[in-house]
Amino acid sequence: MKIMGLWTVCGLLIVFFFGCSNSSLYGEEFEVRNKPPVTYKYDRVDEVKKACASVLSSASEFQPDDNRVYSIKKELPFVNGDWEQDAGGSPLMPYVVGKTWDNSSDIHTPMNLVSFWVTDVDTTRRLKNSVSVSGLLTLGITLENSFVGKTYGSQFQLWPGNSMLTVSFQGIYTESKEKNGERVMCLLGTTMLPSRETESSDPWAWLQASGHSFDQLPLSEDDQILLVLRYPKKFTLTRREVKGEMKSLNPKSNPKYFDEVHISSQLQAVYEFSSEKIVAKACDPYPFKDSFMDNGIDIYKDTEFCAIIRKFSQEGAFTVVPNWRCNRTDEYCSKLGPFVTDEEIKATDGGFQEVILFMQNVDCEEKTARDNTYSARVSAVFRAVPPSEYSYTSAQRSGLNNMTLPAEGIWRSSSGQLCMVGCVGSMDAEGSGCNSRICLYIPQSFSIKQRSIIVGTVSSISKDDNSYFPLSFEKLVQPSEMWDLNHFMSSHLHYQYTKLDSAGSILVKNEPFSFGTVIKKSLLTFPKLEDSESSRVSLSLLSEDLTVHVSAIPDPCPRLRVPRIDIQMEIVSLGTLFGRHWSNGSSIEEEIPYHAKTEYTEKQLLLNVSAQLMITGKAYKNFSVIFVEGLYDPHVGKMYLVGCRDVRASWNILFESMDLEAGLDCLIEVIVSYPPTTAQWLTNPTARISITSTRNEDDPLFFSTIKFQTLPIMYRKQRESILSRRGVEGFLRILTLSVVIACIVSQLLYIRDNVDSVPYISLVMLGVQVLGYSLPLVTDAEALFKKASDSYETPSYELDRNQWFHVIDYSVKLLVLVSFLLTLRLCQKVWKSRIRLLTRAPLEPQRVPSDKWVFITTLIMHVIGYIIILIIHAAQTSEKFRTERYVDSNGNFHVQRQWETELEEYVGLVQDFFLLPQVIGNFVWQIHSKPLRKLYFIGITIVRLLPHSYDYIRAPVSNPYFSEEYEFVNPNMDFYSKFGDIAIPVTALFLAVIVYIQQRWNYEKLSRALTFGKRRLLPLGSATYQRLPSKSFEAELASGVNENITHAKQHEGEELS
Repeated sequence: MKIMGLWTVCGLLIVFFFGCSNSSLYGEEFEVRNKPPVTYKYDRVDEVKKACASVLSSASEFQPDDNRVYSIKKELPFVNGDWEQDAGGSPLMPYVVGKTWDNSSDIHTPMNLVSFWVTDVDTTRRLKNSVSVSGLLTLGITLENSFVGKTYGSQFQLWPGNSMLTVSFQGIYTESKEKNGERVMCLLGTTMLPSRETESSDPWAWLQASGHSFDQLPLSEDDQILLVLRYPKKFTLTRREVKGEMKSLNPKSNPKYFDEVHISSQLQAVYEFSSEKIVAKACDPYPFKDSFMDNGIDIYKDTEFCAIIRKFSQEGAFTVVPNWRCNRTDEYCSKLGPFVTDEEIKATDGGFQEVILFMQNVDCEEKTARDNTYSARVSAVFRAVPPSEYSYTSAQRSGLNNMTLPAEGIWRSSSGQLCMVGCVGSMDAEGSGCNSRICLYIPQSFSIKQRSIIVGTVSSISKDDNSYFPLSFEKLVQPSEMWDLNHFMSSHLHYQYTKLDSAGSILVKNEPFSFGTVIKKSLLTFPKLEDSESSRVSLSLLSEDLTVHVSAIPDPCPRLRVPRIDIQMEIVSLGTLFGRHWSNGSSIEEEIPYHAKTEYTEKQLLLNVSAQLMITGKAYKNFSVIFVEGLYDPHVGKMYLVGCRDVRASWNILFESMDLEAGLDCLIEVIVSYPPTTAQWLTNPTARISITSTRNEDDPLFFSTIKFQTLPIMYRKQRESILSRRGVEGFLRILTLSVVIACIVSQLLYIRDNVDSVPYISLVMLGVQVLGYSLPLVTDAEALFKKASDSYETPSYELDRNQWFHVIDYSVKLLVLVSFLLTLRLCQKVWKSRIRLLTRAPLEPQRVPSDKWVFITTLIMHVIGYIIILIIHAAQTSEKFRTERYVDSNGNFHVQRQWETELEEYVGLVQDFFLLPQVIGNFVWQIHSKPLRKLYFIGITIVRLLPHSYDYIRAPVSNPYFSEEYEFVNPNMDFYSKFGDIAIPVTALFLAVIVYIQQRWNYEKLSRALTFGKRRLLPLGSATYQRLPSKSFEAELASGVNENITHAKQHEGEELS
């Protein structure tokens, strides 16, 4: 039985495995997993015939050899079309305002989208002029979603930012010869409609009612919905639109009645290039002579045109260039080319800020002529998207409207120009509405003013001269995308330097000869070319070091917390290298070091460089991208660059700025200073960036100088090197903790021979040290040195180096634990000594040293000090005590209370002043002994001061975004500033000197020394803590009775061991 049971289980597992495998092997995986078993019933045939009588009356008979019926399920579905409803007072569905993922619903407007699928074609019910079909339609209002997946079942869903209605249909498919042939579906639908209020002016008043739930909506079933969809039989330039109407068959008095809905989308069939005559209107003669063909930019003319145009049309939107050369009326210059310019577009005033253009449905067919020239026919749809639309969803829309421009044209390798004709709005077969010319190019040379892989213009071919100003657009590419182009045209791409003379002037102006510069060049090294590497590899490695991806703060750093700023500095070209180079060791070039090249001269020590600087931050929208070009001086680690930015202003401001270059503001100076590659653990490894406008202050395009200081960065070799700041600090922690342990051990040995002074060691002082050692063990904070290096160092991927850092961390924790236990042992000895002293004189407890007043006095002093620091910090930063949320480096949210943060940091200050309780106790107890060994209190004081000396020597590492990385010492705080690194050691040394004086002189001698005339700074000595002779004291500590001295010493040795 057990064997049979086992085989049964195995069989079930095999069946389950193959069942799951089959569900993912076939297409439409989403549907297989979510689609319930559906049986399509055609039980409304008579109703369909009645409702679709007009469609059937114009239907033509199917031809015997016509197989178009079998392509219905593939060619007739569409997704993310547009729909709009007549304004008759009977809306179809409600909508609740929601927020997008970036909380920008205030600037985004919802979109009306509709998708349709043919779910079944019943060929068994095929008649002469019709065939039964079933379909599923989803339409709704959404802020950022798209309707690409089927939702089975008739239902209505509503949640903030999204309304979605799903309707199940059954009906007929027919074909008509009217309007040059149409494919028509007439369907009757059933769904659950949202109920409207009939006795209220607001049809969706129930949404305002308290306690309503989106899971329990008032719905009513409706099966009187008629949908008619009309498709063109051929998919061409002028015949591509799918049109539809959905209306209610209920009378207007019925609460289920809704106003008619109009649908628009595009056919999903094979495109037919058959519009040569219409294309000739714009492109004959070919090529069309425009300004781009004469601007000196190399144009791609090779065989991979279709691959490039497909790739980059699918990877994001085109940027619309402002009408910066327009000089006509405001209405003319504010138009967005042939597209309808609504109020939102007009508000940009010809600057077209955040207006984008998508190139959709690209169909490209290549041909090769006999003379080895190449040509291609291209079809596409250009879609303009205003700022208020969510761009990701807009890119998936398929409806045709006045913001779309279907186009078809030709490309030939002889000129590299793609010339197309575009049609806006409704089109007829003759293309009477096709009055736009699109000229598109793929540049293969880049410069500071040309960073696009695709550039183009849309101009009018209408005889009306006042139609619109030519609209320019471009597909900007990131440097990494430029490197991907090597797959298509590696032997063609190159960079043209055009601003080197201007960059040289910036260098002369900002680097005058000085003695400090000479020292800097001689003592420090900065990223430079590697002598041992080949030319291209060396340039590529240097490009990697000069690339910066890091957060930044304004320079100088403000005291108030600033919004996060991210800096990306991508190197486009360096010297003769464009992009990156990875050595394969196969070419002769790889064997020649850069400095061994015959053309290498001293002058080439200044390297030509071009880059793209991206600044992410709310306050820097006008500087989000700056193209830079200039010189890099590896002797001082500085780039002297000319910058060009895309200016978004009104067309008249741009036109009046006659010094624009290709529409860019290039009167910008950028200086980037890199940290040295040497002495990184003693210098601040941050880059500094300065951006300055050279325009006059009254120029509309002028801006004040912007300066940034990045968070710490690391170079390639520093990331590979184990001797990083983290390693150095780890060794310093081990060294200092070892010294601390030695000091504690020496104190334990000291009290064995000075037992009479043991009760006068302050337990509060020891408690402060115990607290300092226990917190790192509990909270995983670093002991003695700050955990600041973790904010910028990335652990090496090599396992042995990670293990090495782990060894350092575990060693530190082990030493902290040893220090903790030894200090506890010291506390135990002090506590026992006081108990025995109390046993000797049980009737005189006041003669036993007590830490009560020491603790109270110390606590009062530290509370007052903490409050003073809070007040000073709040006054200097103009901030009230507040609670903030921040994100740590792992992306986790934390709540930060300012007073808690500063209290945590104040704990470090309490540990630095660990001798304060001993100083107070010495005065309270009026000591006449030396309870602390000089090596102990002086040694630990010096160890506590080492972090401050270390911080004072090296530059502080500031990270305003991840404040939790400062466990106890935050350089941004007032008492851990440069001033604090001086004041704290001086105060700690002062306390050590006081303890030394208190132990060297007894209380009476110290009191006499501090007497000036008849005034005493210290009161007269008291008999409160007068002690007995040492030997009798030891005897009574040992036994508690009158025994001989020998037995007392033996017992003393046992207790103190």
